[in-house]
Amino acid sequence: MRKLTLAAILAAVPLFALAEGEAIAVDTELGMTEEAVTTALTGMGYEVRKIEMEDGMIEAYAVKGDEMLEVYVSPETGKVTKMGED
Repeated sequence: MRKLTLAAILAAVPLFALAEGEAIAVDTELGMTEEAVTTALTGMGYEVRKIEMEDGMIEAYAVKGDEMLEVYVSPETGKVTKMGED
């Protein structure tokens, strides 16, 4: 039971390690579910406007001030695989 609890805590650390103001880039770990990605982005000061599964990826659209963010996250790794292109 202790191993499971420790594993759960260690898995959550990367989500909270990203402080508000830290830049998001490819390979940034945000989480493996839509809820985890939303929590990570919100914790970084973003307002998540839309999040959905598309083509096997978690696609999130978020805003912080004048910055608009579009990220694609792998549900297998929880990492950003691509930044949006307008």
